[in-house]
Amino acid sequence: MTEMIYQTDSYVQQFSATVRGSDPETRTLILERTAFYPGGGGQPHDLGEIRAGGRTLPVVKVQKQGDEVAHVLGGEAPLPEIGTVVEGQLDWTRRYQLMRIHTALHILSAVCFRDYGAQVTGGNMEPLKGRLDFEFESLQGDFVKLVEAAINQEVKAAREVRVKILPREEAFQIPDLIRTKVNLLPEGITLIRTVEIVGLDLQADGGTHVHNSSEVGLIRVSDYKSKGKLNKRIYIELT
Repeated sequence: MTEMIYQTDSYVQQFSATVRGSDPETRTLILERTAFYPGGGGQPHDLGEIRAGGRTLPVVKVQKQGDEVAHVLGGEAPLPEIGTVVEGQLDWTRRYQLMRIHTALHILSAVCFRDYGAQVTGGNMEPLKGRLDFEFESLQGDFVKLVEAAINQEVKAAREVRVKILPREEAFQIPDLIRTKVNLLPEGITLIRTVEIVGLDLQADGGTHVHNSSEVGLIRVSDYKSKGKLNKRIYIELT
């Protein structure tokens, strides 16, 4: 199993690791540990580079392969061999933007659930932009302005963001741990990672987040759309 550094510390930008698998045909590298997020839950995978033996190889894709994290490398330089110690470097500007927008989406989800009982039915994000789909019967401009004011108030509240990894049985004793309409956690997962925005929100989540809601910055509701009778989509942007 790859040690996934990002699960307990999203702020690690550089790391050293030993190569455990190397496939020149697919240009895929497996490391004993990594800070690269492999994507999931609507959050894209990280980008960056891996350095070894005086060579710098761009990381163009990161994905889960069972319990391992696979790094797909660009360029034409030979891949490091198994047993080689390499240095990983994230594209930190991009990663931090994703951390900010991911936490912003949790704030949006929490406010809509707290104030209107609305559950999330879908979502996606890119650096500084994202959207969530909710079960709402109606969605009007005045209502959206109220939501925007409420989520920015939570940003200003400077709420601490805490991450924990809990046994499944303990995690599922937490009320409303799953805010999505469908529970996407497979039965075989025995440890559940939770992200808490203290005083506002507590959800099962595998992605990367900032340490404090104040780091999110100003949230703007950039658009809203009806995607069906009960499905409404809210888009947000950060500066």
